[in-house]
Amino acid sequence: MTGTGTLRQYSINVVLLLGAVALAWSFWSNDRWMQLCAGLALFLFGMQCLEEGLRDLAGEKLEATLARSTETPLRSLMVGFVGTTMLQSSTLVSLMTIAFISTGLIGLAAGIAIIFGANLGATTGIWLLALAGQNFSLSPLALPLVVFGVLASFRGARARAAGRILLGIAFIFLGIDQIRAGFSTVTDGLDLTQYQIGGMLGHLVFAGLGLLLTMVLQSTHATLMLTLTALSLGQVELMQAAAIAIGANVGSSVTTGLAGALGGNRSGQRLALAHVLFNVVTAVLSFLLIGPLVWLTKESAALIGFADNELIMLAIFHTLFNLLGVLVFWPVRGALARWLERVLPEREEPHVLIPASAEGGAPVAPTRARYLNRQALQSFDTAASAVVHELLHLARLSIEVICHALYLPVSELDRATHDKALLAARPGDGYLDADTLYQRHIKGVYSDLLAFMSRIDMPVEDVVHRPFWMASQLAAMQLVETVKDAKHLQKNLGHYLRGPDTPARDAYVELRSHLICVLHDTREIALLGPDDAGWDERLDEFDRQQRAFETRFRSHIFAAVRDDRMDGMQLSSLLNDLGYVGRITRGLRTLLLIRAGEDAGDLLRDLRVGAGGEPLITAA
Repeated sequence: MTGTGTLRQYSINVVLLLGAVALAWSFWSNDRWMQLCAGLALFLFGMQCLEEGLRDLAGEKLEATLARSTETPLRSLMVGFVGTTMLQSSTLVSLMTIAFISTGLIGLAAGIAIIFGANLGATTGIWLLALAGQNFSLSPLALPLVVFGVLASFRGARARAAGRILLGIAFIFLGIDQIRAGFSTVTDGLDLTQYQIGGMLGHLVFAGLGLLLTMVLQSTHATLMLTLTALSLGQVELMQAAAIAIGANVGSSVTTGLAGALGGNRSGQRLALAHVLFNVVTAVLSFLLIGPLVWLTKESAALIGFADNELIMLAIFHTLFNLLGVLVFWPVRGALARWLERVLPEREEPHVLIPASAEGGAPVAPTRARYLNRQALQSFDTAASAVVHELLHLARLSIEVICHALYLPVSELDRATHDKALLAARPGDGYLDADTLYQRHIKGVYSDLLAFMSRIDMPVEDVVHRPFWMASQLAAMQLVETVKDAKHLQKNLGHYLRGPDTPARDAYVELRSHLICVLHDTREIALLGPDDAGWDERLDEFDRQQRAFETRFRSHIFAAVRDDRMDGMQLSSLLNDLGYVGRITRGLRTLLLIRAGEDAGDLLRDLRVGAGGEPLITAA
């Protein structure tokens, strides 16, 4: 870690420590304040337990639904609604959707519809809170749930998940009681309604409060729970509570926006921007129509028998203004997707990832993983798709490093026949040392891949997913080993190619010519599907040509030694480097088989669709 990074981390630790000390002092000074904070902590912990339990119990089914049930806009909307209703976290569903869209499992238009549904699904939470926040204690209901939740934790995985759900509900109930009691004592004698600010400015102040609370607590539910409590105690009026709810809705999109912006993937950034635009525009419209919306809220509450219940009224208002946003954006969702694609165009992939350049120039930042981020860890499907994309990235880098090791341009991969003059030419100054390229462009991506895959918690008994990760690790390792073999080959290759015309130099030109043909043939075979006609024949021909070349090459160099045209040192170098060529060839062949799914099962073949149908060994 650099000195600047160490200082920054030290500053953050100091700030956190001072904050903890200040909070502890405030608890010591005011036990009523501590009661309120404890209730809020219990509530947030309960939400976390509920989210984790629901995700463990139904997470894979939900992820499969998110990934596959998006054929129509209406189905995408329902996926977002049902997912958020189940998990009670619109932020989690939004982050999962960003992960799916970033790895190509769903399209932008479907992702936007899911976001709309997630916002509607988030309204179910405030309904539950409003119904649970009536004037009776929930603690008696919570205690049995704690007992059954703990007992379930001693059973199997599904029982533990169910127990986690029960504990989550229990802690939410306990938190609600503590928040109500703490809020009433902390605000005893304080009438917040007397601090009203009239007009739009007052609405903006309370909306800003909702936005700030949601960003600090990282939970719209927690903000709305505090708002419901204040509303039940008469500390805020319905209009003020409505403004807080609007601000909380905007705050919920901040986490999604930051995740999309920091993820670096254009698709994720577009969806995050769509989420922010949806919430901000909906908030602006709700402010302009807050009077009519509150009137409609009261009329709706009267129709369903809750004319005097402001908690239910706040739930109705929250539902109405989110529904208003969906109704406004739904007809223009396609135009919104097209506009986002224009505003945030896809970064064009360069044809050559590692341009030829002389050493000694400006410092080059090490290449790191392009497609791996924490959002992709939200589910197996997104993580697997991200790994396939990153393996393709690593494969392109590896092939280009091998081309540099051969002192040949990457464009030679596209040619079935090669210019003999180019193959016999002495290396130019534009090719970098393969070891330098390995450190700059391979090592960082490989380490990121390993770190990413190690974060996947894969049970030993998972016989469905484990073969994929084993094959992915094998593919990454094989690519790196092939590059390392090319590094060793380059040492003698460069020395003899730059030297005088001798039989030894001719032999290295022959090695160079053979290996570029191997790279081209590997790519051609990879472009065939494993089920295509001619796959086995091409692979058998590939093996036959390698065996024939090795036999012919050994015969030539041994004949040169017998005729005193080559000495023993040159023979030793050539035999050693022939071994590296063989290792590179076998490594590429192994990658062809992994790409064909022989080591990965059907899953790796299926994921070719998520990677644009590209084979593992390819170029731009």
